[in-house]
Amino acid sequence: MEDAIIRRFADLAAQADRTGCYTFSDFLSEAEFAQYCTVRQQLAAPAAAFGGYENAERLMLRFGDAAQLGYETPFPIVCIHIAPLQDKFADALTHRDFLGAVMHLGISRSEIGDILVHGKQAYLFCRDTMAEYICSNIERIRHTSVRCQVTESLPAESAVHTEHMTVQCASVRIDGVIAKVYRFSRNDCNQLFRTGKVFVNGAAVTNNSLLLRAGDKVSVRGSGKFCFCGEEGTTRKGNLLLGIDRFT
Repeated sequence: MEDAIIRRFADLAAQADRTGCYTFSDFLSEAEFAQYCTVRQQLAAPAAAFGGYENAERLMLRFGDAAQLGYETPFPIVCIHIAPLQDKFADALTHRDFLGAVMHLGISRSEIGDILVHGKQAYLFCRDTMAEYICSNIERIRHTSVRCQVTESLPAESAVHTEHMTVQCASVRIDGVIAKVYRFSRNDCNQLFRTGKVFVNGAAVTNNSLLLRAGDKVSVRGSGKFCFCGEEGTTRKGNLLLGIDRFT
């Protein structure tokens, strides 16, 4: 599977370089995007990543360089607003409910980006070629009748937000940073690595002494996710002050 997706990246980059036209990947999971990051320097064309909104988790790649191609083209991503016809009688729908309704149509997961749930409504990102089909065929989710329509506005409260914090650590070792961010004991933190619950840029990490780099996204299953911003200074005792953007 890993070899197949890397070959796909290489094919898309080569096609963009050969034809002088942008090419696009499907929506990638964090793990798939991490695989792209390991080979991007070897590809024939650079790529930009976008998921439809800032801080999206599932990303699409656009291969091609505007400076070289001489033009820009938008990502083929649209947002669908899914809302109950009668909010008063609607079920308390979850992310799984909305995703299940889409998958029930026979649509591949790779055609769908993030689904942001806000109350009983959701904002679903997908390829533009799938929007009409989704809007025409999803009329009911569980016991709730819904309407679907493409929208260009995303309520601020539905977007992904981060809270900046500064933690003191002896180093940028991942176990120490996680322990500070989530107030875990060192033993509890190490247990996370032993049970495979820590991911960096979408890839599982078992090395608890890994040194973080600015821009790394760390996911701790069951606790949350944060972006490591880098060093912001030192304390009088020589500890590092590290910047963290914690997703809320």
